[in-house]
Amino acid sequence: MKHYTKVLTLFIVGLLVSFQSVAQEANKDNQALFGDFMDHNGNEYRTASGNPGPQYWQNEADYRIEATINEKENTLTGKETLTYTNNSPEPLDFIWMYVEQNRFEKNSRGNLTTPIGGNRYNGDVDGGYTITNLKAKVKKGVSSRHIITDTRMQVFFDEPIPANGGKGTVSMDFTYKIPVKGMDRMGRLDTENGTIYAMAQWYPRAAVFDDINGWNIEPYLGAGEFYLDYGDYDYYITAPYNHIVVGSGELQNPKEVLSTTMQDRMQKASKSNDRVYIVKPEEVNDNSIRAKKEGTLTWHFKMFNTRDVAFASSKAFIWDAAKINLPSGKAAMAQSVYPIESDGNDAWGRSTEYTKHSIENYSNMWLEYPYPTAVNVAAEINGMEYPGVSFCHWKSKGADLWGVTDHEFGHNWFPMIVGSNERRYPWMDEGFNTFINYYSSNQFNNGEYPDSLNETRNLVRRYLDPNMEGIDTYPDMANARNLAMTAYYKPATGLLLLREYILGHERFDNAFKSYIKAWAYKHPQPKDFFNHMNNVAGENLWWFWKGWFYGTGTIDISIDNVVNYQGNYIIVLSNKGDIPMPVVMKILYNDNTTETVKLPVEIWQRGNVWNYYLETDKTVKNVELDPEKIVPDVNFSNDSWPSQLYKN
Repeated sequence: MKHYTKVLTLFIVGLLVSFQSVAQEANKDNQALFGDFMDHNGNEYRTASGNPGPQYWQNEADYRIEATINEKENTLTGKETLTYTNNSPEPLDFIWMYVEQNRFEKNSRGNLTTPIGGNRYNGDVDGGYTITNLKAKVKKGVSSRHIITDTRMQVFFDEPIPANGGKGTVSMDFTYKIPVKGMDRMGRLDTENGTIYAMAQWYPRAAVFDDINGWNIEPYLGAGEFYLDYGDYDYYITAPYNHIVVGSGELQNPKEVLSTTMQDRMQKASKSNDRVYIVKPEEVNDNSIRAKKEGTLTWHFKMFNTRDVAFASSKAFIWDAAKINLPSGKAAMAQSVYPIESDGNDAWGRSTEYTKHSIENYSNMWLEYPYPTAVNVAAEINGMEYPGVSFCHWKSKGADLWGVTDHEFGHNWFPMIVGSNERRYPWMDEGFNTFINYYSSNQFNNGEYPDSLNETRNLVRRYLDPNMEGIDTYPDMANARNLAMTAYYKPATGLLLLREYILGHERFDNAFKSYIKAWAYKHPQPKDFFNHMNNVAGENLWWFWKGWFYGTGTIDISIDNVVNYQGNYIIVLSNKGDIPMPVVMKILYNDNTTETVKLPVEIWQRGNVWNYYLETDKTVKNVELDPEKIVPDVNFSNDSWPSQLYKN
């Protein structure tokens, strides 16, 4: 009976292997999974290797702004001069500008497209710009002609701005009521000791004219953030004498706005790895340490090669700072401002520590931080980033404050340094940033606040949701419950898969760092990123870009069987999902030794079944796919095989 059973088993196994081998060879329907899905050819502006081309260009927007906060009326009044450099190959008869305070009008497109139940991007509806004295000039002729359409303004010139370096200027006066609720991005907060003004999108800004879309004129609706050109900023903020003003860039006149006591403390902080108070909690209402005792003070800031600036102003601020150590040996300064209600070592008392670590970590791991300061501002904002300035919620504590601080300062790399189009492709800033946050969190203070991005299977149910949308969904069109997945977690998981599972650390890091360096202070498109990663990593990843970043396909790699064949084993694998993946298998033998087998993604190029021939003189006890559980495989039940066939 035993001999008959063995012969029958071998006969059945032979038929099984023979059939599956034929199926493996004949099932050739997977070419579409591996083929190109977008034009990734190069041109003179953007190369096929994913670099800026020899004739790459982008325009420049330089600003000089003077603005005044009226604390009684809660208004901002200012005047600005924009110097616009047209580096494009065509003359420009007009430019488009963003006037995003108009989002806070009752009939704004953003307000009219907000669901009745509201969302995160609710805002006041009694604001909006009043713009006067507009003058647009190229050489001699001066034009005042402009058209305001919702959150955009078209400014016409009497003569075109010449191509290839021509310049034009636009000057204007503006004023508006500062909203309380500024769509969770800016606004004001009343505290025990005064109002905190968190000021962003606070001046009319030039839109981007690029080689992909021409003018990028999508309205400011809510979820879609910003796309801006780089330039130099020279700006002045006039506020009541007892206010502290912090902003993007470097303070130019500390001797005029800081008392000698505050200057001394600032100097000490610039050399200290531990926080130093500039304004102590007990000094918030102590006018004796202010530079003036009445009237107003004008704070002067400059920032170079940046796409934007933001600032905050309040008499309620506690202010502390510490030194940021950069890899080159240079130093920057981490600063925090927050009200007395936010103080405490379990809360904003650690904000500067968090800020310092974030900047140092990202500088060491990816690219050195280019700005002189990094300022964290406590406000009625859940989390929003601008160059060198972050607004985080004033009630955040512990892990929550760490998480939002680390995330918002991570945005200095994406999209502040690598200037992607957030309004169209939020995954290129939110997703990339969520990815780098994972490593920063796990390195902070020996893992005090660990990040769970690597626990990819926690989100499997979302991938299976029939209402799930693709990463490529425009943010303002995405279902509100999907935005966190499409913009943050799914693209971040994609990069995690590349680094931890597909490419490995060295190849991924080489490619990702190269991408950051190549596109620093420039405007990459999705295909620039894809091309760059393919070329530097030396891997055709179009199957991955197509499967993971476009559409809603899922991953399901299966172990269908393990059969004893002629003294060895055949492991029968199948791809039951929509996205192919390389295979990593951990094989456990009866003597409790293990072996790891790695199979390339190309096993799926000819079909959805693959037979792996395992040569061994041991008995297989168990086979497990993806032993580190990095891949968000949607079907856990077919990821392992408990052996029932034993060698004789």
